[in-house]
Amino acid sequence: QVQLVESGGGLVQPGGSLRLSCAASGFTFSSYAMSWYRQAPGMQRDLVARIDSSGGHTRYGDSVKGRFTISRDNAKNAVYLQMNSLKPEDTAVYYCRAHRTLEFWGQGTQVTVSS
Repeated sequence: QVQLVESGGGLVQPGGSLRLSCAASGFTFSSYAMSWYRQAPGMQRDLVARIDSSGGHTRYGDSVKGRFTISRDNAKNAVYLQMNSLKPEDTAVYYCRAHRTLEFWGQGTQVTVSS
């Protein structure tokens, strides 16, 4: 059974940091590119960051470049999103996605940036 389980979300003040984790199981994690997406209320789901299967190449949405870092540990079947200098507009549900010929999604974790 394929599972992607996000964790690490919560409430943080502007300028703060959070680290999201996504634990994967039920498929060959090291063969899949991984991405983080986010969706704010009433908005479309947008790409935040992407990392290839080996971890050698990353790509970021324009709004998070220089603030967020995606990484992965293929030995632990996990992908991470380090989020620094958080802004209120980063408030959203953050989703983990695995993709190759198939795609899988996690259930999401809420991130709220507010004073």
